[in-house]
Amino acid sequence: MPRLIDPIAARLAQLELEQEAEALDPTGLISKLYAGLTTTQREVWDSSSRFRLLIAGRRYGKTYLCITRLIVWALEKPGSLCYYCTQSYVSAKQIAWRQLKAMLPPAYMVKTNETELSVELVNGSRIQLKGLERPDSLRGTSLSAVVVDEAAYVRQEAWEMVLRPALSDQCGPAWFISTPAGLNWLHELWEQAQDLDDWSTHSYTTIEGGNVPPEEVEAARRTLDSRTFLQEFEASFQSLSGRVYPDFNDENISKDIKDTGGVIMWGTDFNVSVLAGVLGSRVGDTLHIWDEVSVMQTNTDEVCAMLRERFKGRKVVAYPDPTGSARRTSAAGRTDHEIIRQYGFGCVSPKAPWAVKDKINATNSMIRNASGQIRLFVHPRCKNTIKALRNVTYKQGADDYVIDKSAGIEHWSDGLGYLIMSEFNPLYERAGKGTGVRLY
Repeated sequence: MPRLIDPIAARLAQLELEQEAEALDPTGLISKLYAGLTTTQREVWDSSSRFRLLIAGRRYGKTYLCITRLIVWALEKPGSLCYYCTQSYVSAKQIAWRQLKAMLPPAYMVKTNETELSVELVNGSRIQLKGLERPDSLRGTSLSAVVVDEAAYVRQEAWEMVLRPALSDQCGPAWFISTPAGLNWLHELWEQAQDLDDWSTHSYTTIEGGNVPPEEVEAARRTLDSRTFLQEFEASFQSLSGRVYPDFNDENISKDIKDTGGVIMWGTDFNVSVLAGVLGSRVGDTLHIWDEVSVMQTNTDEVCAMLRERFKGRKVVAYPDPTGSARRTSAAGRTDHEIIRQYGFGCVSPKAPWAVKDKINATNSMIRNASGQIRLFVHPRCKNTIKALRNVTYKQGADDYVIDKSAGIEHWSDGLGYLIMSEFNPLYERAGKGTGVRLY
């Protein structure tokens, strides 16, 4: 027969625990936790910024720092709700749950919930571990503070649409701690944060963390490729493994790029969710991309009308997705290519789709050829185009030249590729009306 628990006795025991805890001075625990930090961890801790972004190498001690900060926040502000967040519930449990319980003395804990991954403290504060695979489930919560661990692997909207608003009413702080993972949204946040008054940025290598012997780091250097080593141990933002356009970098980006006033070249990719493309000019044997097209939930008619209004009296030549010669998006059954021509634009496209391999190789030859010559320049305002050229990768485990389209950023590089294939591709020679004759 199961043992019955007397609720009155249980409550008395809880009150006794709370009274004992009230006699504890949390200052002592806080001082002990702070003393356990390394020199570089204290540099992050001592910053006065509300938002802090730490990029660190593997085994730096990121999770220890996260949990220390959460415990101190919870002790300093009775009744607070402090979240530890990472990419998934499973990751949160594996990375931080056991360590949280080990670092928090039992005298300070009223109860723990193994399912919710939460700890309630005697001062009414609660620390909870959360996975961000379904960020919308966290909406409506008022947060006192939050730490986002391995932030590079967390979805951007989880911060911008859920966690950031949840901190607003209490003006709570947020820490982001991570090893880099390519040039993704965290890299963009890193660059933005350096110019914001209420943010501070910190970067330390694995060696500077003091938890890994130098000989172990050197062993990793000998077994990893340079980009992986720089990212994982030197905390350096590196281009993604398997990048489709690996040589695209800051040398291809220039604020001096502008509309030269001649023919407007419009490379465009037809897509259901967004009509994406680039706008550029030929300058000698180089291509200058000075603006881009990004219109959500639209059609070819609307975008053509927008461009005709914007560039009145100008000659516009479109270099669309070759499949648009058959794709019908208008109520009258016109193809995308027919719509483009009806607006008075030129339309250059082969009868058959370009080979993906050829399009990628032609674009890469413009970015930087084997002699080191750069013939493609993009204005910084073309954020989607730059993001695509920096981050589009090949699909892991697939055949060669199969692009990973899960991020939905390849549309702008595709539009650029159609333009380059028709006008700048050294492997082809134009043979009337936009068709191509292969030279090899």
